[in-house]
Amino acid sequence: MPMNGVLPFRAMAYNNAWANHRLLTACLKLSQDEITAKRTGFFPSLRATLNHILIIDQFYVDAMEGGTLGPAAWADQEPCATVAALKEAQAAVDRRLLAIVEALDGDGLQRIVSVHRGTSIQRERMDRLLLHLFQHQVHHRGQAHCMLSATSVSPPQLDEFFAVGEAPLRAAEFAELGWTEERIWGEQTC
Repeated sequence: MPMNGVLPFRAMAYNNAWANHRLLTACLKLSQDEITAKRTGFFPSLRATLNHILIIDQFYVDAMEGGTLGPAAWADQEPCATVAALKEAQAAVDRRLLAIVEALDGDGLQRIVSVHRGTSIQRERMDRLLLHLFQHQVHHRGQAHCMLSATSVSPPQLDEFFAVGEAPLRAAEFAELGWTEERIWGEQTC
């Protein structure tokens, strides 16, 4: 697969799903008290922060799919009470986002997406909306990562998609997710 305008968005979508998988897998080791404990951050707990990532992902992915979910996405600020439920729901929306990005071509990046905001409809190009979504995810996942560092569980590495020295771990995680590096990057030349 030659490098093209879509490939970076595909890589970011896969990296996003992998980072969510790693973070939520680590959070599965926490007690319910630790996941709901009051912590310093934009949202008052790990559970609240992780639920926020989920509902905003659902909001934007729905819009990218042509849906009209709009503000109903955040009617329940914490739809998932447990990390197990969060991990399952996040994986589902991550798969939806991957399907969207996998189906894109160069013209698809220019497609206008209608984002239903309740009293108005925002129209945004797909490429700009994807960048906004990835930034939102990184921003709040970083907050959750910081909160996790104040618990009994060490936060996982999230900032190196293909980290040197992590090949066996990466291979195991990719197998768990049903991925290969070739699926993400195409045929490698080096």
